[in-house]
Amino acid sequence: MGKPTGFLEFPRQDRSYAPAADRVTHYDEFVIPLSTEVITQQSARCMDCGIPFCHNGCPVNNIIPDWNDLVYKGEWRQAIEVLHSTNNFPEFTGRICPSPCEAACTLNLDDNPVTIKTIECAIVDRAWEEGWIVPQVPPHKSGKRVAIVGSGPAGLACAQQLARAGHAVTLFEKSDRIGGLMRYGIPDFKLSKHLIDRRIGQMLAEGVEFRPKVHIGVDIPASQLADEYDAVVLTGGSEKSRDLPVPGRELGGIHYAMDFLRQSNKRVAEDQIPEDEQIVTTDQHVIVIGGGDTGSDCVGTSNRQGALSITQLELMPQPPEKENKASTWPDWPQKMRTSSSQEEGCERIWSVATQKFTGENGQVKTIHCIKVEWTQDEAGNWSMSEIAGSEFELPAEKVFLAMGFVHPVHEGMLEELGVELDNRGNVQADDKAYRTSVDRVFVAGDMRRGQSLVVWAIREGRQCARAVDEFLMGTSDLPR
Repeated sequence: MGKPTGFLEFPRQDRSYAPAADRVTHYDEFVIPLSTEVITQQSARCMDCGIPFCHNGCPVNNIIPDWNDLVYKGEWRQAIEVLHSTNNFPEFTGRICPSPCEAACTLNLDDNPVTIKTIECAIVDRAWEEGWIVPQVPPHKSGKRVAIVGSGPAGLACAQQLARAGHAVTLFEKSDRIGGLMRYGIPDFKLSKHLIDRRIGQMLAEGVEFRPKVHIGVDIPASQLADEYDAVVLTGGSEKSRDLPVPGRELGGIHYAMDFLRQSNKRVAEDQIPEDEQIVTTDQHVIVIGGGDTGSDCVGTSNRQGALSITQLELMPQPPEKENKASTWPDWPQKMRTSSSQEEGCERIWSVATQKFTGENGQVKTIHCIKVEWTQDEAGNWSMSEIAGSEFELPAEKVFLAMGFVHPVHEGMLEELGVELDNRGNVQADDKAYRTSVDRVFVAGDMRRGQSLVVWAIREGRQCARAVDEFLMGTSDLPR
């Protein structure tokens, strides 16, 4: 542990943000790092709590007390070794993970958990600055070839682990750049894309072959991969967006959130977007339907594009300001959270259902809503009912559907391979062998587990890599 009395001596201190009025003028990251002195103090707050619940709260099982202790002692280079032993990309999770580890921290019992995410980010950022992160080229090649389809965090983690085990890894990506959801689903102001490019450089040196702009199931038959490679890993994510089938859905100006975010990220990357395909919110009334991270990203992007107004609608009731620790800790609690994007300017309305859209000349102009009420029966099941007379309408010139994703896209690759699906429409496989119903075909990440977090994708990619290595070689030295 760090300092035995650290949590008593030092109050929790976390990173701050640049002023909202400044940061909405650009798409750069705006988090202000803590000094080395403050980071050292914060790491000293990690206590000898007997059972470190943070291990279990973290999907990749980061060895958090160990690297907190190393930072406290000034042993930063060893800290990055411990951090990398469980997480291939801590610079990603140190920026965009919601930190379930902090929710599980023993010090969160009084709402003052260790600033785990901030310390993690400080360790990896310093490691890059000091030149401690270098390619790990395998000393021997196995002679086995592995194809990975999808370059999100699951695919990248799986590719890096397998390349380090000596296999020849080719990673296919349908988009023009590598990174998957991190590249085109998460705005640059939350995750600068040079961080992805830097890791790609490391992986290239480790022997991973990247093939962007290759859509498996369209440009190359999926069966060809199964024929040409010793193993195939599907890490294509959960891309089928949940729709809103109400009258007026066909009107122009109503878009899936990912279409809006993808285009905005391309524009920030200085790609040219055809005039007739532009999705821009400048001087317009914006409605975001869905209260999760994707909806929040739409809010932040709309603010930067100069929207006239932004209203975020959520079907579920407003959560409590503070959770009941006795019934939730150390699990992730449902409580009121306000993102940095929402702080920049956004009205939030809870317990709202959309009845219809109306417009003029084929373009949406108004959203018609009604308030709803949620009740729970004796068995604990929730049901929703509309509140009579609570109808209202809002101006809506752009509407973004950010209601989550139902399952991976079935058309194309999955249908061609004929893999079995579970009852939710995800590719069927367990979290031990990660094998699909098709011989030599594996699956990991959101395509297997459904819509989830980047940190869960990294975990699955790593575990799947070990499963593939065991399948190919009979045994594996890769960690689970």
